[in-house]
Amino acid sequence: MDPGMNQLLKWSIENSDVTRNDPTASTDPKAQRPSGQGLNAEAIKALMGGPSDAELMKQSMAAIESPDLSLDQKLVAFDNLEQLIETVDNANNMQPLGLWTPLKDQLTSDQADMRRMAAWCMGTAVQNNQQSQERLLVVGAIPILVKLALQDSDSQVRRKAVYAISSEVRNYSPALNVVAQELPEDLRPSRSLDAGDMEEVDTLIDAIKEASSKKMS
Repeated sequence: MDPGMNQLLKWSIENSDVTRNDPTASTDPKAQRPSGQGLNAEAIKALMGGPSDAELMKQSMAAIESPDLSLDQKLVAFDNLEQLIETVDNANNMQPLGLWTPLKDQLTSDQADMRRMAAWCMGTAVQNNQQSQERLLVVGAIPILVKLALQDSDSQVRRKAVYAISSEVRNYSPALNVVAQELPEDLRPSRSLDAGDMEEVDTLIDAIKEASSKKMS
């Protein structure tokens, strides 16, 4: 059963007239609760008949990949997806929903705006979120992001690629090591860096930013 529906059913039982008036109807000694407590946004959407965040995320990706929609429509879908994955739970739900691979595929789109939004979404999903940092690493997006940051012809794509790299490597050594390996020799650190040392990480990211800014659009 969908988690939102499961919580909605539990909430309905706990807040029914019978349950609220009969403490023995629950095994919880603190069973008497004010109506509505513990009902999250997903359950409320289920109650109201609206789509869950998971459904909205899948719909957004379907729109992004659709050959029948205009670029503007796809960018709206991308914007919706980026806002949805600002929450940790939704970002972590990208893997079970199968969204990481199609998102990575958009990094190599012929359209600069699609590459930009894909990098932006990745940066949002992995920020302060090790589970999503692991998924970005596993899906193989880091080499593409490094290439975009240093070589893409569009300055906005380069900027968002740097943002994604910066979010990915902080407090996550496996990603930092891969980024270091993918950098050209003149940017590659001479020693292993500490992903938990923000000064060291910032120094590396600043070097990438500087190299990125020298690329002519």
